[in-house]
Amino acid sequence: MLLKFAIQDFLDDREFKNLTPKTIESYRGILKQFEYFCTKHEVLNVEDITVQLMKKYILYFQRKGNNPTTTNSKLQRIRAFLNYMIECEVINENPARKIAKAKEDIKIEVFTDYHIKQMLNYYRRIKQRDKAFYAYRDYSIIVVLLGTGLRLSELCSLKWNDIDFKHETLSVLGKNRKRETIPLTDKVVKELSAYRLYCELIFGDVSDYVFTNRENKKLTANAVQNVFKRLAKVMNFRDVRLSSHTFRHTFCHRCIQSGMSTFAVQRLMRHSSIAVTERYAAMWGNDLKEQNDKYNPLNNLDI
Repeated sequence: MLLKFAIQDFLDDREFKNLTPKTIESYRGILKQFEYFCTKHEVLNVEDITVQLMKKYILYFQRKGNNPTTTNSKLQRIRAFLNYMIECEVINENPARKIAKAKEDIKIEVFTDYHIKQMLNYYRRIKQRDKAFYAYRDYSIIVVLLGTGLRLSELCSLKWNDIDFKHETLSVLGKNRKRETIPLTDKVVKELSAYRLYCELIFGDVSDYVFTNRENKKLTANAVQNVFKRLAKVMNFRDVRLSSHTFRHTFCHRCIQSGMSTFAVQRLMRHSSIAVTERYAAMWGNDLKEQNDKYNPLNNLDI
């Protein structure tokens, strides 16, 4: 089967399975790059892809500068495509199956109390100036991200009717198009209540969406990323990347540090597998040791 037709068939199948547009675009970009590489090596059919060709592909782009995380992402996508080819009985074995994942030296950055206070204080200071709307909105965005661990896409899609102020819960349409309910703390509820009142004063009729632009239209992911880019220039943090995902990591980090159970962290983070949560817990093992040393029940016993 011609590789270009096989890739299109696979992408159609992913769309049929209701994967997010972002995930499908990720598949498309990686598989089109792989197709181009195969064509350059005179491989046009899926059946002609070999383990040796896969190794050449990985090595070529590693030399071009792909880091271990990027390498593993590409390998994962191509493996999924070739597994689909097995399901379709085009090939019998997956030539990418035996390719070992690149070893990742993962260091996940999180915000300290200092970082958080600096950001919130900045917005408090400019609330009285001509950009008050942006200050109120962006302050609320930070509080919501820190208090819930929402993903960027979930934040942008958040609607007022997703929030149950009475029962202090939030309904989230997550990564796998699965709707889940998570609890909200009093501070998040109070912040969102105050922000809604402010929006009513500014716009009259509030938008369906919680976070909007100055025209009261849904805030896009790109717009939020630009908010953080501008904030990063003002803050000039040297030791941490200012992004929406850093807020999510910080939420997870604080939950684990506090001694919350792995199962509870998984539910709040909405990880598809508890193994993902356990990886975070393992990464922050030293922090857990510090917490254990501080709060262990034996500390106050005379034994």
